[in-house]
Amino acid sequence: MADTMQFDLVSPERSLVSVPVREVRMPGTEGDLTIMPGHAACMVSLRPGMVTVVDAQGNSVEFAVTGGFAEVNNESVSLLAERGHARTDLTQDIYNEMLRDAHRKHRAAEQKAGSAGEEFVTAAAKMLADMQALGTHVGLDPNQANFPE
Repeated sequence: MADTMQFDLVSPERSLVSVPVREVRMPGTEGDLTIMPGHAACMVSLRPGMVTVVDAQGNSVEFAVTGGFAEVNNESVSLLAERGHARTDLTQDIYNEMLRDAHRKHRAAEQKAGSAGEEFVTAAAKMLADMQALGTHVGLDPNQANFPE
């Protein structure tokens, strides 16, 4: 088995990273998971949270994602994020914008609750809570943003 696998993280704006890694930790919608070389092939839906990449030398780098999905095979992981930022680039202003988007999606789900079903509202509330937890985890204030009603 190889010691590393290829990891690519792409958001709609740009490619964030493309490097050989020995481990990727990601926030799956069904729970957090760690991918290492030789992992069984799978598709993973992501929730908002931190993706941690460990390179061949054991150095780790974190990326904040707002969701998306990852395709895993035994030689690579391709992560397509709805929105992603290197942890070092994540400012309070960027986080506030991400959180405003989550609030808008939650309000839209509540307004469509009758036609979309209660599980749609529950999923939007969970996504909003995950976004708030992401900010708290990295030391940003989820209460600072100004959310229009």
